[in-house]
Amino acid sequence: MDKIELLAPAGSLEKLKTAILFGADAVYCGGLNFGLRAGADNFTLEELREGINYAHNRDKKVYLTMNMIPHNQELAELPQYIAKLKTLDIDALIISDPGVLALVKEKMPEMEIHISTQANNVNWASALFWAEQGAERIILARELNFEEIKEIAEKTEGRVELEVFVHGAMCISYSGRCLLSNYFVGRDANRGDCAQSCRWKYHLVEEQRPGEYFPIEENDQGTFIMNSRDLNLAEEVPQLIEAGLSSLKIEGRMKSVHYAATVVNTYRQIIDQYYADPDNYQADPELLAELRKISHRDYTKGFFYGQPGSEGQRYQSSSYLRTYDFVGVVKERMPENREILVEVRNKIFKGDILEAAVPGRKSFEINVDYIINSDGKKVESAPHPKEKVIIPCGEIMKKGSLLRREKDEVKA
Repeated sequence: MDKIELLAPAGSLEKLKTAILFGADAVYCGGLNFGLRAGADNFTLEELREGINYAHNRDKKVYLTMNMIPHNQELAELPQYIAKLKTLDIDALIISDPGVLALVKEKMPEMEIHISTQANNVNWASALFWAEQGAERIILARELNFEEIKEIAEKTEGRVELEVFVHGAMCISYSGRCLLSNYFVGRDANRGDCAQSCRWKYHLVEEQRPGEYFPIEENDQGTFIMNSRDLNLAEEVPQLIEAGLSSLKIEGRMKSVHYAATVVNTYRQIIDQYYADPDNYQADPELLAELRKISHRDYTKGFFYGQPGSEGQRYQSSSYLRTYDFVGVVKERMPENREILVEVRNKIFKGDILEAAVPGRKSFEINVDYIINSDGKKVESAPHPKEKVIIPCGEIMKKGSLLRREKDEVKA
């Protein structure tokens, strides 16, 4: 059977290339207009063209987000934006608004359309409706359990593709349709400018007692009452493949290069291991552990096994768990000297034990016995971001592999 697609976030050109290097079959990214991640770097037309060429030269695909819910003034700008997109070889557009879909179908009738999770697709009839409007794929809402996903797949089989999220941040509101940010700070989440108000710490103020702030607590655990944990369905990948889905999607266009590489590499290996021997597949604990080495919130299975209760939230804090520092990117391997050229991202010290994330394989350790700077001198540390240094490494390393270091407080 055809392998399910692994779809990765690309918040910048560097992240696009990293995701593809580490095994993504396709990436999704935003242009400068009409997407839902105004805080991401996003792509100019020239960057999109370069990214598309990079992907297509490696038989990968690029999907562009146009999933904001536009008001009249934005809609007036859409025809001109579509005209610019016609000069690019985009593989699909991700859309949530019927008006945007109609305009795209009028101006770009051959363009493949994917219906965004923002359209709140939670049943098979809705999926078939969008298929009748010309959509080739439906990105299902994250508020579905597995039995619901499976039923939608059965009743839409052969008529429309289905895509589901398997990893990344969860929204407190229904498939991302939220008014909190707009209400509190005037930033419209449905037009790409969410302030993540659900991650804030809240107190209660009684009308007759202004200035007195009472903590909101659930079971004395804390006050971050709307702070959802991050989704992690790595162990459920076999069930999702067997359900007949077309694509597994990773959230995180605003996350780091290290996040993109690690999450894509992990899911790539899980998918490949399953297809290699479905009958005897067992989850690899070492691979699952990789997902705890990125910056993340506590994990949850979301709605996969049913309505999540209090365990779906983290009440103590909205901060991320960070157990590793991303310290460098491998730019070149020098096999004759058993060394690698590294572009520094965080300070590297002589004596460090680093961990290498290499496409297609499990991570492994490297001992930094020495550091050679750009002047050819041995130094005690490499403190400057973007400087290039040489360190020893006897392992085979692909260009673009990443290096990380476990935080001291975690080791302790």
